[in-house]
Amino acid sequence: MKDIFRLLILFFSFNLIAQDYSVDLDYYLPKDVSYNKDIPTPKSSIGHEVGDWHITHDKLVQYMYALANSSDRITIEDRGKTFEERPLLLLTITSSTNHNNISKIRKEHLSLTEAGSNNNIPSMPVVVYQGFSIHGNEASGSNASLAVAYYLAAAQGAKIDELLNNTIILFDPSYNPDGLQRFAYWANIHKNKNSNPDPNDREYSEVWPGGRTNHYWFDMNRDWLPVQLPESQARITTFHKWYPNILTDHHEMGTNATFFFQPGIPSRTHPLTPSKNQELTGDIAKFHAKAFNKIGSLYYSKESFDDFYYGKGSTFPDINGGIGILFEQASSRGHAQESDNGILTFPFTIRNQFTAALSTLEAAVSLRTQLLTYQQKFYNDAKKEASVGGAIIFGDEKDANRVYHLAEILQRHKIAFYELKKDFSKNGKTFKKGFSYVIPKNQKQHRLIKAMFEKRTTFQDSLFYDVSAWTFPLAFNMDYSENETTNKQGAFVSELKKPTVTSPKTSNYAYLMEWHDYYTPKALNSLLNKGLKVKVGLKPFSVENKNYDYGTILIPVQNQNLSQKELSNFINKIVKESNVTITSVSTGLTEGIDLGSGNFRILKPQKIALIVGQGITPYDAGEIWHLLDQRYNIQVTKLDTRNLNQVDLSRYTDIILPNSRGSALSEKDTENIKTWVKDGGTLIGYKNAGKWFANTNLLNIKFKTKKDSAQNISFEQKGNYFGAQVIGGAIFETKLDRSHPIAFGYKNYTLPVFRNSTLFMETDKNSYSNPIRYTKNPLLAGYISNINLEKLKSTAMFKVGHLGRGTIIYFTDNTNFRAFWYGTNKLLMNAIFFGDEM
Repeated sequence: MKDIFRLLILFFSFNLIAQDYSVDLDYYLPKDVSYNKDIPTPKSSIGHEVGDWHITHDKLVQYMYALANSSDRITIEDRGKTFEERPLLLLTITSSTNHNNISKIRKEHLSLTEAGSNNNIPSMPVVVYQGFSIHGNEASGSNASLAVAYYLAAAQGAKIDELLNNTIILFDPSYNPDGLQRFAYWANIHKNKNSNPDPNDREYSEVWPGGRTNHYWFDMNRDWLPVQLPESQARITTFHKWYPNILTDHHEMGTNATFFFQPGIPSRTHPLTPSKNQELTGDIAKFHAKAFNKIGSLYYSKESFDDFYYGKGSTFPDINGGIGILFEQASSRGHAQESDNGILTFPFTIRNQFTAALSTLEAAVSLRTQLLTYQQKFYNDAKKEASVGGAIIFGDEKDANRVYHLAEILQRHKIAFYELKKDFSKNGKTFKKGFSYVIPKNQKQHRLIKAMFEKRTTFQDSLFYDVSAWTFPLAFNMDYSENETTNKQGAFVSELKKPTVTSPKTSNYAYLMEWHDYYTPKALNSLLNKGLKVKVGLKPFSVENKNYDYGTILIPVQNQNLSQKELSNFINKIVKESNVTITSVSTGLTEGIDLGSGNFRILKPQKIALIVGQGITPYDAGEIWHLLDQRYNIQVTKLDTRNLNQVDLSRYTDIILPNSRGSALSEKDTENIKTWVKDGGTLIGYKNAGKWFANTNLLNIKFKTKKDSAQNISFEQKGNYFGAQVIGGAIFETKLDRSHPIAFGYKNYTLPVFRNSTLFMETDKNSYSNPIRYTKNPLLAGYISNINLEKLKSTAMFKVGHLGRGTIIYFTDNTNFRAFWYGTNKLLMNAIFFGDEM
């Protein structure tokens, strides 16, 4: 009898575990409307019900085109391509009447952003941008977009007519096509016929780097403000084409959570965001609550996340007259997974995202006039604030390309700027015409300009979900002046053009390239890969009425593998491709080091390897990969930690070890790398790699330690106390020794550096071994606790050591942060090309 009972338990348990969690389309759809049978359902196009499988991007695209071809409510456009050449689609969804007048509607809507506009707001549609799954492995959003798009195309009746007549919906079904595809592949190849919610199943544990990021492993939900990635550039173009009143950003969070919608934690809202924004966000939240109450789903609000960094999808609209809304759904991370709240199925997560998408639209219609009025008032108030006038001037007399890339961001955000009328100097900085721009403060985007250029160091709260500073001129290491008059502005820049350079005359002696320009590493790499003899100058000099700084590149004409004419032609090709200035000279006799001096050192082609894989931070590795591959056209080999001990390291001159979590490398890896360094390799490490360097005796590093005891802190306050000691991302000033090869190409004696760690490295006893060190008062922008600020003062940011014939180089901080920290990119390039001279 006991055996039979056990068998029954096993039978019912198996049936519970083997339960089929699939649903049909009706599971998602409202029952209070009818549906047009001429509109294709998702299953009729993609071959399965929504939620049965994770949608692949190609099938998502297929269905969106099927809807656009069958409904007069939808138009579709391909706005560009991802790095993997997937289309970046946008559907515009509204009534057919609105489609027929779409240009007029957009023009009238944009007039709300112009000061003094007098619009007929009661008759204007509201504009809502709905975007899904910017993190590719938070896939319930994009999968929900199938059902949402179907509903908007097929639903019939007075309710949907009211919605479509009063709303322009900008529908972005996949913010991150490459990441979505990567995760869909993973989840689908591990799907069981008999659904298994055991969280230990491989389905719920992605391999490195996971599907969260795009092709180069960037978190694209941090790129709304920097706009460095093609996916971001497409959606920002759409944003500024329309200035939506609401923008939604559908995410996922931990499996044991429920559902979150904004507002976030009130004290963590950026001070430039008007209080009315948060009031409207709260009003919209009531519609979400009502909808979730109706279907019985648990949710919460105001207890986590924030609205501080304007580079996130849910916060970027807040500085542009709109309302950004973050949705976070507990993730099944596959098709069904056990959780604290029961078995969490993929269809359930999709239904919650679907519900939030529709409650957003219901709120938009109900609050339409309030949202439009708020937008109008936002820009009217901004104009009043800007009426005091004045201008910001930024530039770099030695690097027009870096100046161009900052101006490129301004233009993407519709910020007006002008040429500099003529050269001028101020506070030891020279602003040169053609190398500088003027931004008048009295313009529509006054608040956005302030958000991009301010240096904020005081805050209401000491906890941040992301960075606390992003000051763009500091990120670009620009010379800039914040309080200038507009009488210095020249012609308006209507179409930004890349700087122009002149090809050098043919030389019979040598060519020189100063190392200041952003793209000189690209040019140098091309020269070396051509097999040319190239040298770097270790000291400044003057020749033929021109001064040359530390790090000037010398290309002699004689003893090359090209004839004089061939070399001239190749130099001209490099100038055009890299957009850098190369000068011909006719003599080696200079003031300073002559061109035949031993202070010019021969450079060799670099074969670079980048360690990636389990234990390495994907973001940091991806930033380096992107920098080398996309910006500098430098080939890099990605070595995976799984099989690093099988690799012949002698193929490489440089190995880069990005920031890591825990011990990424085995003892065998360590011994192999040590041997490789001793044989002449250059090892470059970032952040936590320094701990590994120290623990393995590769580099003598001492980190500051200080015991911290919490006094008068309650148990409830414990989390906030220790959270306040985190440096989430702030900007600090360092002092440079410009004569050191790591600082070649920098004309100033100080350098702003981004920091998001609490690694404080003690300086070397020899001052010449501390070429980059934090100043005595280092904080430029952002939050750092007083305890950590004291620890940081006068510490080292960089260290170099030697082992055998090789070199070990270490940075405490990320020099390539999020692809927009142009100002410190050259530090890595100096480590690569000039490491042997350090």
